[in-house]
Amino acid sequence: MADRTGPDTGLDALDVALLAALEDHPRAGDLELSRVTGVARGTVSARLRRLEERGVVTGYGPQVDVGAAGFGVQAFVTLEIAQGAIDDVRRDLEAIPAVLEAHATTGRGDVLCRVAAGSHEALQQVLVDLNRSAAVVRSTSVVALSELVPWRTRPLLEDGAAPGAGRSGLPRATRRS
Repeated sequence: MADRTGPDTGLDALDVALLAALEDHPRAGDLELSRVTGVARGTVSARLRRLEERGVVTGYGPQVDVGAAGFGVQAFVTLEIAQGAIDDVRRDLEAIPAVLEAHATTGRGDVLCRVAAGSHEALQQVLVDLNRSAAVVRSTSVVALSELVPWRTRPLLEDGAAPGAGRSGLPRATRRS
């Protein structure tokens, strides 16, 4: 059940249906999305433009499986960094191609990185490269054995969509129960 006491996402059921349709049919144009969601093409265009302007939709590129691309060894690395060195560590991390993403965090570590490599030996070199940063005081790494839940947004968006809003034009198969 949705927690309706949380922040207002500004998304309604139609927005979520459009995002789900894009996820299911990533190469679809506005006309196809119109057919899938059961709303007018102009509505689809206007909603997508609004979602882009708000920064909800950030791109339409392919999703790349780095394991299938030859980088099957992945790890999560927690970095403890020198006080006030966040900009320095950002610069250093951006210079390492194996760093897929990095987030400033709370807790014992300061930065959490996701890295990928083609072998354990290559991963060892990535870890050495991370520790070469003058901003890094200490690092701790854990190797990912398998992915249990892939990156996803649909359940969160569906749970947070404004109740009842934007539903009238949606076909029954698209509506949440």
